[in-house]
Amino acid sequence: MQNSTLLLLITAPLFGACASFPAPTQRLADAQSAERSAREVGANNAPAAQLSLKLAQDQIGQAQKAMVNGDNEKADSLLIRAKMDGELALAQAREKTASGDRQEAAADSADQKTVNAVQGAVK
Repeated sequence: MQNSTLLLLITAPLFGACASFPAPTQRLADAQSAERSAREVGANNAPAAQLSLKLAQDQIGQAQKAMVNGDNEKADSLLIRAKMDGELALAQAREKTASGDRQEAAADSADQKTVNAVQGAVK
């Protein structure tokens, strides 16, 4: 009985060491989706978003190389970061768009006030 327990204690870590980390294909798809969404919203044209977008793209490339080399654990970590950077780039691009929309709305409002005053609509 003691021999089998000892054998189990010795071999259990070996089985864990042989288990491989699965390829992070879903994380790759998620990171690519976040990066693509950021590009489609205009992250390339938003200075604040350009760095985040570049980081996401670089990390996706590094992760793909790591996966080819069988280093799925490293790829997984890179893809987590890539997805976050892609989402940050998306938020930064949306912020730039919203800021532009706000400025345009303020200008339109000022123009309308002028038109109203000229037409006598304002007392």
